[in-house]
Parts: sequence; C-alpha cells; structure tokens
Amino acid sequence: MPAPVYHVLPLATIVRERLLPVAGKVNVHVNQRVSPTDVIGEAIFAREHVLLDVVRTFGVTSKTADRMIKVNPGDRVSQGALVADAGGIIPRSIRAPRAGRVMIVGSGQVLMEVGDAKIELRAGLPGVVTQVIADRGVVIRTAGALIQGVWGNGRIDNGLMVSLIEKPEDVLTADRLDVSLRGSVILAGHVRDVDVLRAAAELPVRGLILSSMFSSLLVNAYQMKYPILVLDGFGMMPMNSAAFKLLTTNNKREATVNAEHFDRYSGSRPEVIIPLPVSTDPDEPIEYDNFAVGQTVRVRRPPAAGAIGIIANLRPGLSELQSGLRAPAADVKLEGGETLLVPLVNLEVVG
Repeated sequence: MPAPVYHVLPLATIVRERLLPVAGKVNVHVNQRVSPTDVIGEAIFAREHVLLDVVRTFGVTSKTADRMIKVNPGDRVSQGALVADAGGIIPRSIRAPRAGRVMIVGSGQVLMEVGDAKIELRAGLPGVVTQVIADRGVVIRTAGALIQGVWGNGRIDNGLMVSLIEKPEDVLTADRLDVSLRGSVILAGHVRDVDVLRAAAELPVRGLILSSMFSSLLVNAYQMKYPILVLDGFGMMPMNSAAFKLLTTNNKREATVNAEHFDRYSGSRPEVIIPLPVSTDPDEPIEYDNFAVGQTVRVRRPPAAGAIGIIANLRPGLSELQSGLRAPAADVKLEGGETLLVPLVNLEVVG
C-alpha cells in the first residue's frame, strides 16, 4: 500500500504556494527573489455582510423596488451614500449604514460587504518566484532543510532559530525565556504550562518549535500571534530522534516556521524550512513511497506515537492486532531495541 512520507530532510528543493484567501493584487513577478518578510500580495477582505431589503422597507413589489435602487454590483459606497430612493411628496430613502462594496443587486434587495480589512501576504520564506497565480499569489522555490510536524496554529514567521533543548524529553518552562531571545524562533521540548506561551508572546518571539504540548493549551495556542508548531503530538512526548538531530545541528540558522494546519487531502503540513546555500538544486521530496523492509519509519499513533524505527518484516496478508482487528502490518524495530507489530496505516516513511 502507498506509504505517506514524513519529511526530515537535511537538504531538498522546496516548492511552496503562497496564496491570498480572497482575490487581490500580486506585487511580484516571475524570477524575482524574495525574502520572508516581503509583501508579495494584498487584498481587501470584508468581515461582514449587510442585506438591505428595499421591498420590505418601502412595501413595494420587487420589480418596483429594483427601479428604486441607485447602486450597481461592484460599486464602492461611503457611509450614508444613497442606495435606494422611493421619491414621493415625503421623500423616503435607504442609505448605506457603513462604507463598503455592493456585491449583489436584484429581487428588490442589495447585499453589501462592509468592515473592510487589508490583508498582506508575506513570502514567508526566501526563494525565487517561479509562477504567479493571477489575483491570488505565487509559487516560491528554495533549497534547504525541511522538517515537518503534526500540528500548527495557522501562523507563519521567520527568525534566527535558538535551541533550548538538550535532550528529546526536555520540558520548556517560562523562566528560560529571557529578553535575549526576543525576535528568535525558539526550538524547545514539551510545554505543559500556559505561562510559557504568554511569556513567549511578551518578548515577543518569532515562533515556537515544540516536541509536544498538552491538549489543554490548544485554545491559548490559537490565540497567540506567533507561530506554534508541534512536531510529535499532544501529551508528554519526546522529540523524535530524526527531527531532534537535524534541528539541533542547525542551531543559530535562519528558519521559517510555517505552522499551517495539517490537511491530509491537500497534503499541507506544518513545517520548518531552514534555507541553505547550494551550488546545484537538490531533488524535490516525494510525498508517497512503498513500504519495504529496511525502511526508516515513524509511528503515527499511540502507544508508540512519534517513535522512529526500522521495518524488520512486512507481514503477508492481514495480521491480527491487539485490538482484535485484522490489517496489513509490519514488525518495526524501534531505536530502543523493542520490536512492535504496527498496522501499516499507523506508519509513515521518514525521508
């Protein structure tokens, strides 16, 4: 069966789409080199919609109401601008309650977008623009180390990565976050206390890369304005050995923390990208492989979630698991020497 690949790569060509959530303006061109903080696109996003019902307000038919409407789809109107006018001896009118844009006109109604907010899309990583997607964004190509995680709070930033982790099972506490770390991306272990997230926000930091954290902190993590990326999962989990080795050996390098949400359908995952100089472009990572004896794999679910091991044997047909279910499975020899029977659906290839 196809095996998803968990990327922990010391060097790869990385190609990423950076898209606006709504149509807007793209500010860069093909072959342009960008830095992580460059604003590559802008858009106006309406946070609310207002429906103005001319039929009900004036007590007329929709056909009559349509003749009273004075705006057209796409018009930008200021607060108090005339939207519909009934005329008559005693003038009656409908005016825009707030500044905005007319979206739809018809059947005696006007739908407006109001509460405009400007969205700026930053490159998020250094590289070269290889494609411009009209009105939506770009494709950026770079080379460097790539380390994927399992959860992110939806934010992206970059900065100098500073390691506060000495052993995979280390715990990060708030007293370790001092002013010398301001503006840094912090590489750390497990977080169990909300005070850590708040202390990081007060500095502020440019990101947190964690082995794990308690699920009770999820609501607080979503509220933070800096990216938080969890590599291995929730609960008290040590950092997997592959990520620990690669990240700690790149201490004090610039790193982009893209803590986007995991989406198994689009293939997007939260990830850390560490740009590195190259003379020739390395290969692009593959997304799927086939399971084989001797492969390095990572266990995706408890009781050994996050553990790294080697496939010692691919069992033929279906194997009976401890739960009583039968499924394709493999014997996996973990780094500690223990061998477990693991269903293939709970494994991903490290590559």
